[in-house]
Amino acid sequence: MPTNSSFTVQGTTTPISSPPRAELPLWRLYLLRLGYLIVGGGLVAFKWPELLHHETPWPFMTSVVTCMLVAMSVFALLGLRYPLRLLPILLFEVAWKLIWLGTDALPLWLDHNLDADTWASTTEILWVVIPLAVIPWDHVFRTYVTAPAERWR
Repeated sequence: MPTNSSFTVQGTTTPISSPPRAELPLWRLYLLRLGYLIVGGGLVAFKWPELLHHETPWPFMTSVVTCMLVAMSVFALLGLRYPLRLLPILLFEVAWKLIWLGTDALPLWLDHNLDADTWASTTEILWVVIPLAVIPWDHVFRTYVTAPAERWR
């Protein structure tokens, strides 16, 4: 008789569950939760007031960015409950910030043309060091790089 984690095909029992993954130690989960708290809490503190209390119509990109960051804060706070399931939100946070730093801030800095507004944005975006430090990169590699892909059909 097959168990819940297997099925029978032509008289053979085949497991349908994936192989067990290495579990992260509890301290890594708490460290990851701290990262979600800093990212989510920071966005709640700085972006939610902008969303809720703007008096005049916003420039288009200001409204888009603010709404995206408010949505990100919701998912970051959900990461407190599900730290591994919500890793893609931290990976997105790291990706866009590193791309911006590499394509905008760094060239201006190297050319000694970093203006005050870009410097202000750069100092905010450099907070990327927190998610970089708390993300369990070994787990990311095992889960998103070396794990078998999901089926296409």
